[in-house]
Amino acid sequence: MAILVQHQYKIYLNTGDFLHSSTSDSIYATLIGTDGTSERTNLSNSVLDFMTGKVRTYAVTTPSTLGRLLLVKLEKEQYLFLPENKWFCSKVVVTTPEHDVIYFPCYRWVSRGEVVELRGGKASKVFEDELPLLVDHRKKELEQICLNLHGRNTSTLEYVSEHWKEDDFFGSQFLNGSNPNVIQRCTTLPPNFPVTDKMVQPFMEDGSSLATEMKKGNIFICDYKRLEGVPTRVVNGEPLPLTAALCLFYNNPEDNLTPIAIQLEQQTSEQNPIYLPSDSEHDWLLAKMFVRNADFIEHQNSYHLLGTHLLAEAFAMATLRSLPIMHPLHKLLIPHFRYTLPVNTISPNPIDIATLTITNDTTLGLEGLKELLKRAHSEITYSSLCLPENIVARGLESIPNFYYREDGLKLWNIINSFVQGMVEHFYSSDSEVSRDSELQDWINEIFIHGFLGNGKSVKEVIKFITMVIFTVTAQHSAVSMGQFDYCSWVPNSPIFLCKAPPTTKGSSSMSTIFETLPDVGSTVRGMASIWLLSKKYSDFIPLGSYPNQYFDETDGYFDVTKQMMKHFQAELSYLSESITERNSRFTPPYNYLNPAEMENSVSM
Repeated sequence: MAILVQHQYKIYLNTGDFLHSSTSDSIYATLIGTDGTSERTNLSNSVLDFMTGKVRTYAVTTPSTLGRLLLVKLEKEQYLFLPENKWFCSKVVVTTPEHDVIYFPCYRWVSRGEVVELRGGKASKVFEDELPLLVDHRKKELEQICLNLHGRNTSTLEYVSEHWKEDDFFGSQFLNGSNPNVIQRCTTLPPNFPVTDKMVQPFMEDGSSLATEMKKGNIFICDYKRLEGVPTRVVNGEPLPLTAALCLFYNNPEDNLTPIAIQLEQQTSEQNPIYLPSDSEHDWLLAKMFVRNADFIEHQNSYHLLGTHLLAEAFAMATLRSLPIMHPLHKLLIPHFRYTLPVNTISPNPIDIATLTITNDTTLGLEGLKELLKRAHSEITYSSLCLPENIVARGLESIPNFYYREDGLKLWNIINSFVQGMVEHFYSSDSEVSRDSELQDWINEIFIHGFLGNGKSVKEVIKFITMVIFTVTAQHSAVSMGQFDYCSWVPNSPIFLCKAPPTTKGSSSMSTIFETLPDVGSTVRGMASIWLLSKKYSDFIPLGSYPNQYFDETDGYFDVTKQMMKHFQAELSYLSESITERNSRFTPPYNYLNPAEMENSVSM
């Protein structure tokens, strides 16, 4: 009598540890190898099998060996009459009768009727649907916002509300506020900004001139020319005002950056005067408010929405489309795109998660937003996204008290060192980079949908990946974390202004300022939205943390990459400690590039 030999494969099924990762549905598995295919096997023993954070072991038997295991196929079907609940599968590990251990990363949501194929070295190239996790986990927190807003305050916000009228504080915001991206050194005045020595000498060192101070590197400028002619939202039959302002700054002997001249429109005329600190208190304050409104519009749209959220989306989509899930660079990058696609595509009710743009409480409507994004996108360059080159291009290497630069360059170097170690471990030569068609496809897709980059050598790939990680972590933190601190006191960063700027000096009063500011309802809604945009959620993951084990013991990279990640985390911890110590010495602190407070991805 012949003895029937059964070959047993053990399947270790890992359910994610996120909130709502579990499912009560039935899970079916099919193993496919070079020499055969197993039967479709129901792995479910009870509704408690696939609980959050659990690893369950199942056996699949076959009459003969399947050869080299190529594919695990997972399917999810309704159990009894229970309603649908999606399942988040972290990974599948299979041990074969030959005692091989095969690792199949998944890290995605699985729905009923869906067939998920997990391949060694291949990706199923599907959208990793994180939206249910994001919405379900945060819904309850969002519902508490209106209840808690009254009690929300920060030391920086208090400082802003007390000092917003002061010129020294006004200037400091363009270095260390929520938008350090516009200011640059001024070596020659724009021809449409005819500031004279006579106008500004009273505000500079005795006997000095603009030419002298420019040579010393003490004159700086913010030019909002990109806003000229951008259409605005129509209210009561009239478009809201938006000024394409120019503001000149002087770094004085006390190393305080102070405004010394403001022109609110690009075209010079008698109806477009140059405002000075010696003008009436209300004229000067109103001129500064229009500059801050212009800066708010550029910040939220050009630098926050486009410069981080939309670029992060381009990076994430290119990664999902071009780099297979087993590709080492996919494993390196994918943690930095957590929640990015859901955040950018989530319904704008109750708010537009990505930015304060398409609402009834800001200057721009939809047409204005599209026009500004088109202009800003046309000016993005690869170099502008690489912080060391950006700082040099803007002439900001030596301006004092510029903590965005100081902390940002340290972070860039730490990230670059980490990426260098990882990439050089994966690629031993430039020829390997050039031959990696998936890597080249990834870079080319970012070029098509983003901007020009390069990646033909190991050095170029290191720089490119450093830029990607820096943009979606540090840069997003720099333009996002400080929003409530600097923008919720609306006179300091008006979400919109109701009245056009005066065309002559001496005509403004405190009544003019009140008439120009937004109404109370818009102000409150704006504050609530800004709070949401800068809020840290309970599922926060800081820069350098990798809770999902993408590099596994079985893939040949685990030990080396684990050590590199530990070193990366240690360097980030040292920087965090130094920033905390420095911040204890002055007010307001600059904490927006503190790695311990920084999200690992664009997740809000």
